[in-house]
Amino acid sequence: MLPPELPPLPALTRVEAGLIDRYLGVVDLLGRIDPARDGDTYRGLRATQALVGKATALRDALALMHQRGEAELHAATPARALRVLDHERRTTRLTLSPESVS
Repeated sequence: MLPPELPPLPALTRVEAGLIDRYLGVVDLLGRIDPARDGDTYRGLRATQALVGKATALRDALALMHQRGEAELHAATPARALRVLDHERRTTRLTLSPESVS
């Protein structure tokens, strides 16, 4: 049985799609670095080393948008794309769960 089909991505320019891809790459790495999560330090070290490259790519995507005259981000379209790409699950790895009262 096939998994349910995802809704289609909204129409994005190549630069907007690159921005979203790079943003999600940074989010994923930050989730691996989070010191509040169980795991070994080597995983965090490797993610931190990769973060430098991902952050540079994110900066470059934003710089390219600015150079092209795209001075504003219109949040509705990127937000729809992020929902399709499972942004909420990916960013929950960056937040602390509430403490349980014992």
